[in-house]
Amino acid sequence: MHIIGLLAVLIALPLFGILAAWFGLDAAGIDNLRQQMQTVLPGYLATSGWLALMVPLGVVLVGGAAAVTVSLFEFRGRRWLSWALLLPMAMPAYVSAYAYTDFLQYAGAVQSTLRGWFPGWRMDVRGLPGAVCMFVFTLYPYAYLLARNALSERGMHLMEAARMLGTPLSERIRRVALPLARPALAAGAALALMETLADYGVSAYFGLTTFTTGIYKAWVVLDDRIGAAQYASLLLLFVSVLLWLERREQGRMRFAATRGARGSEGAEARLPHLSGAQTLAAWAVCGLPVLLGFVLPVAILLQLWAGQWGSGDAAMPAFDLARYAGWVWNSFRFGGMAALAAIVLALGLCFALRGAHLPRLQGLVLRLTARLAGMGYAIPGSVIAVGILLPVAWLQALWPAAGLGVLLTASSLGVIYAYLVRFTAVAVQSVESGYTRIPASLDEAARTLGSSRAVIAWRLHMPLLWRSLAVAALMVFVDVVKELPATLLLRPFDTDTLAVIAHNLARDERLGEAALPALSIVLVGLAPVLLVMRALDGRRRADLQSALPPA
Repeated sequence: MHIIGLLAVLIALPLFGILAAWFGLDAAGIDNLRQQMQTVLPGYLATSGWLALMVPLGVVLVGGAAAVTVSLFEFRGRRWLSWALLLPMAMPAYVSAYAYTDFLQYAGAVQSTLRGWFPGWRMDVRGLPGAVCMFVFTLYPYAYLLARNALSERGMHLMEAARMLGTPLSERIRRVALPLARPALAAGAALALMETLADYGVSAYFGLTTFTTGIYKAWVVLDDRIGAAQYASLLLLFVSVLLWLERREQGRMRFAATRGARGSEGAEARLPHLSGAQTLAAWAVCGLPVLLGFVLPVAILLQLWAGQWGSGDAAMPAFDLARYAGWVWNSFRFGGMAALAAIVLALGLCFALRGAHLPRLQGLVLRLTARLAGMGYAIPGSVIAVGILLPVAWLQALWPAAGLGVLLTASSLGVIYAYLVRFTAVAVQSVESGYTRIPASLDEAARTLGSSRAVIAWRLHMPLLWRSLAVAALMVFVDVVKELPATLLLRPFDTDTLAVIAHNLARDERLGEAALPALSIVLVGLAPVLLVMRALDGRRRADLQSALPPA
């Protein structure tokens, strides 16, 4: 009980630290806030507001159109495209921004050709429209995956029923498919919006004034802790509302996806077959997001890396290779430590929640802890970092001899703590999913035989949970490797990860040197994408087998 309570306090500490900043406002702080409202705050609100409006709209349009196309129609290449549409999940938006900035620069081949065709042509990708495109084509898989699952569960069956009633195809899509996918699209848009608000790399590289860049600037550049906490609290409030809306839509989505006899649905439903110009249109709807969100950025980064390697100063010296190995080691070290700690915490929490006949207070604390752990993933890394640093600064001022600031900022402890607050939710979700497949009767039988809870956890649960634990560790590891704002604020001195060094090199316009760490991040990000593809393929095979008549 005491350990669970301590865990709850540690997970909630960054949130309480941010909110507590408002209680320490004095006259100078109020005057500073008034000046911010007259100067920088309107810009933060405007830019973040436009991103909050345009990115979800684009994600819904791109992801929804792709989901409807691959779920409700049959055409050549459909199965390949249905998996390829997930590839942009491996591409962080800030990596895509680095690639397109080089590809679409003013002196590049693309703009030079366009100026030849259209005199006076000028386009700058580093702006709000460019940032919206980066987010849309890297985040649309959220909406695509959820909408595809919703349509695959009942969409084909209901579309077939509407066809048999004589409803035209356009009406079937408008009145059956889209309402069925609407909760899933709303949930996907909410997830994409939270990722957009949490981003620092694209906004900083494109020079946009968002809340995340404002937090970083207030803390690091202006040394304004209270201002950073105020920005973080406003962003936290907005994200909390989005999280509530997303959970409500997830509940509606589960209701909408209630299954009937899946075998009969799969056996009776037949997808309309597309041919000719319709096939080309389907390829355009599904192929362009893959091309713009993954294929083209990877090709640009490979070209940049090859050019850097083959240029006159480029045969990469051993010193550069040694530095690259150091960046890889730091990324893998942070990712491995955070993944191990996250699965241990998730396993302990889920095992405690599984206990039977918990006292009311203990059960309440456990559920509250699980809810706080689940909320961490939706909170931007910059908010968590400020929530950690602010209480530490207060404690350091009260007890200078304790050395808490040095302990958290001059070692890996602070950044690992931030990773745990943010990504423990990923591990908890995976371990909970694994526990749902272990009948409670097994625990009862083991207790009847005299086994203690520790023996049950180690000898019964662990062999059955190893797949879930491996998936949880992989997901946390990949998220840590890609995380940028929390790492920038909390990493120890002279300790750079792949994400940090890619950002720093791109910020200095050394895109050729940034290509290799950026490609490494993409390569690591492919692991969970391949895992999702395999899981979907396994479920599809199971559905096909259930649709076959008994022998």
